[in-house]
Amino acid sequence: QVQLVESGGGSVQAGGSLRLSCAASGYTYSSSCMAWFRQAPGKEREGVAGIISDGTTRYAGSVKGRFTISQDNAKNTLYLQMNMLKPEDTAMYYCAAAPECGGSWPPLARAAFTYWGQGTQVTVSS
Repeated sequence: QVQLVESGGGSVQAGGSLRLSCAASGYTYSSSCMAWFRQAPGKEREGVAGIISDGTTRYAGSVKGRFTISQDNAKNTLYLQMNMLKPEDTAMYYCAAAPECGGSWPPLARAAFTYWGQGTQVTVSS
């Protein structure tokens, strides 16, 4: 049974940093795709950053240069380092996994992912 558990959310002021973690169990990272999504109240869930098993990463334009996605295969843990946070980054952040997705480019579409965490709230004040 695949489980994804996020942690690390919280409240920060604009310009601050947070690091989110996603602990995965029930599968291994080889040939998998992982991603972080976020959903603000009244808005669609959007892909923020993705990574595939060879380490290739992809970012949404709104976070490129500020957020960094990484993974620790030994710990089966996914991370999202968020720097220079802005009030518009306020949202519930979700970890997502597609264990057998293959491919050479990380997907950021919701339909590509099978498993989801419960989310962790990030609030950025101005």
